[in-house]
Amino acid sequence: MFLLLPIVAIVVFYVFNSIIILKQYERGVVFFLGKFTGVRSAGCSVLFWPLQTITRVSLRTVTMQIPSQKIITKDNVSIDIAAVAYYKISDPEKAVIVIENVYSAINQISQTTVRNVVGRFSLDQLLAETANINEQIKTVIDTHTEPWGTCVTAVEIKDITLPENMQRAMAKEAEAERERRAKIVAAEGEYQAATKLGEAADVISAHPVALQLRTLQTMAEIATEKNSTIIFPAQFMSTVEEAFRLLKKDSEK
Repeated sequence: MFLLLPIVAIVVFYVFNSIIILKQYERGVVFFLGKFTGVRSAGCSVLFWPLQTITRVSLRTVTMQIPSQKIITKDNVSIDIAAVAYYKISDPEKAVIVIENVYSAINQISQTTVRNVVGRFSLDQLLAETANINEQIKTVIDTHTEPWGTCVTAVEIKDITLPENMQRAMAKEAEAERERRAKIVAAEGEYQAATKLGEAADVISAHPVALQLRTLQTMAEIATEKNSTIIFPAQFMSTVEEAFRLLKKDSEK
């Protein structure tokens, strides 16, 4: 009886340590005497410990910060760029057997790729075509990491730091561009106003009385202020009488 209790305890301890529970987002890479035998899915699994060992692999998407680094663009501008990459393991077997440390390897290849890809573009292209550059960086990184059983889902440039002198130059350029647009708008307004005045002059020249009526209307607008003294020259009065006579003849017809 005393010998049976230690044996039962050893068996219970062995069974307890042989039961492996994998979560829904985990996979288990199993080795038998150091040789790969298969990948266990989520749930409860039994291992013949210590002959069999298991390495847990997470299939969730990993967010990896790409540290800020100095990069010289195609037009010789020194900038600091920080980015972020998202990847997940698609083949647990390769992620464990082919590469020693997936995270460290992807981090290093991401820094190198960001530096190489961004260096092929000028500063203006970098600011205007960020989405295209992100896609190129992702494609290059994914090509390197595919043999490691990982898939890069996205790469985003999140911060671009420019030198102070470049920031001042860009601010001056933006200010000059706004002034140019303002002058163009003002010139277009002057052109349209001049065009309308020319059309009005053509109408008035065809009808001389219209000029006199316009003059009377202007005087009436001035008189509404009740703070002006209007002097009518004798020549103007004769012109007004002539205008009234023309209006009377037109009405009789």
